[in-house]
Amino acid sequence: MNEDFAQNLRLLCSYYKSISEVTQRLGISRPQFNRYLSGKHKPAANTLRRICEFFDVAEHELHLPHSQFERLVQVSPRQVTHTDESIELDHLNQLQQKSSPELEKYLGYYFEYYYSMGNPGKILRSLVCLEKQGEKVVFQRTERLIEGKEKWDKEVCHCKYLGIAYYLSDRIFMMDYESLTFNEITQTIMFPTFKNRISWLHGLRLGVSASDERMPTSSRVLMEYLGTNINLRKALAMCRFYEPHDKDIDEAIQEMINNQGPNEHWNFRAKA
Repeated sequence: MNEDFAQNLRLLCSYYKSISEVTQRLGISRPQFNRYLSGKHKPAANTLRRICEFFDVAEHELHLPHSQFERLVQVSPRQVTHTDESIELDHLNQLQQKSSPELEKYLGYYFEYYYSMGNPGKILRSLVCLEKQGEKVVFQRTERLIEGKEKWDKEVCHCKYLGIAYYLSDRIFMMDYESLTFNEITQTIMFPTFKNRISWLHGLRLGVSASDERMPTSSRVLMEYLGTNINLRKALAMCRFYEPHDKDIDEAIQEMINNQGPNEHWNFRAKA
């Protein structure tokens, strides 16, 4: 049964330029994929679904006797095209292959702090969740914005950013987009921690203000690790704008996200 599966998979790969092209576009390492081609291992369920979607075959078809599968493919030849979508996925899959598995150490929930780009002078605390989906580490950043000063006049607005994270050469790269309005892409680069216990991660964020001005802005950012199991309702209730020097924001955090003061460098830099 494994041999039929392996032969069928090798036949599908023959419609492409190389095995490397297939593995890059699938986001699966070459050694791992070679084990499937040899018939020594069967892919996990989620990986098998990705393979079937990529080659446009049903899961049960891949397990057919090879002679029967070969006739099926001959009747419905594979259409190998490089669409705009596949080109984009090629780039992302190459990044995924280079990303270090050390990123899994950072899975969990974080409070995130930085000076708001749309509300100058206000510290924004938001909630970030990094989790693994298949071979990739993805994340969601939720901002809770409160409009109005009086209790009866307050209106809560939530912004949800979805993104993907990579660990490349001792830096954590996080790219996301605003998933409700699709009007912003943000990049955050964080220093990893080399301690056994994660407390804080800090770095820089590049984005645009949410105001009509839409000014490109860079700001220092800090992420405070909360753990892998938290009270979401309570955590989200703590996400809002804060005034500078607010006692609810640790002084060390305020110092790390401070964008003011003397700067002896030519560029705006994160505080190492």
